Amino acid sequence: MLGGMAWWICRTCAVENAGRPEVCPICADERQWVPADGTRWTTLHELQAEGHGVEVVELEPDLFGLTASPGVGIAQQTKLLRTPDGVLLWDPIGYLDDIAVEAVREIGDVVAVVASHPHMYGVQVEWSRALGGVPVLVAEADARWVQRPDPVVETWTGEREVLPGVVLSQPGGHFPGSAVVHWAAGADGRGVLLAGDTIMANPDRTSVSFMRSYPNRLPLSGAVALRLAEDVSRRPFDRLYNNFDGVVPVDALGVVQRSAERHAAWVRGDFDDLT
Repeated sequence: MLGGMAWWICRTCAVENAGRPEVCPICADERQWVPADGTRWTTLHELQAEGHGVEVVELEPDLFGLTASPGVGIAQQTKLLRTPDGVLLWDPIGYLDDIAVEAVREIGDVVAVVASHPHMYGVQVEWSRALGGVPVLVAEADARWVQRPDPVVETWTGEREVLPGVVLSQPGGHFPGSAVVHWAAGADGRGVLLAGDTIMANPDRTSVSFMRSYPNRLPLSGAVALRLAEDVSRRPFDRLYNNFDGVVPVDALGVVQRSAERHAAWVRGDFDDLT
């Protein structure tokens, strides 16, 4: 039976917490926000009683998106990346139930749960337990943000090939350990980058953003934007997905490079005459 009574979920960010502090530490950081009426906590049982469920859509062959319905917390879209050797569960949502677990199992055997950064931790430990205790991989640089310690949590740094042709790396930026996934076989072999919001696909589908805080509109420097673009350029990719339903469908590597140059030019003041 799923847990949820001995630990808590923040209603604003949906990150699981071993305790129930007065203020959610994830939300109290300048990159997130605390509601005017303060932190409110819930449990999986409460969310299930309120009628939450899950929806699964196929994004492209062997890549699926899973969301809570209605949304919980930040309401990200989990990506389920399937390979012949297993499934990566990327950016876990802050909710699950038996139907959700069964839907994931039908896609394949999950080998690891990984979040791009602390805002996306969701109920990562609970997902692991529901899926047989698979490793929860947490960037070493951001490990202090884990609010529910557990033996399944395993830190990593640098790069890690979590499945054949599926490589985790840590460009940083949004958080020091902010990570992306490169999937060589994606987009019909042209390569896919699961970027979370380390690099955010914009609504126009032809540009991306580089931010320290998205809700509080705090940009990264031009130098960091260029560094991120250079870092992910080491492997080819034609398509990019963010941690919601945003996508850059084609020429994504070129889009990242051009967007980084544009970002750097604006923060440098090159276009001040237009303001």
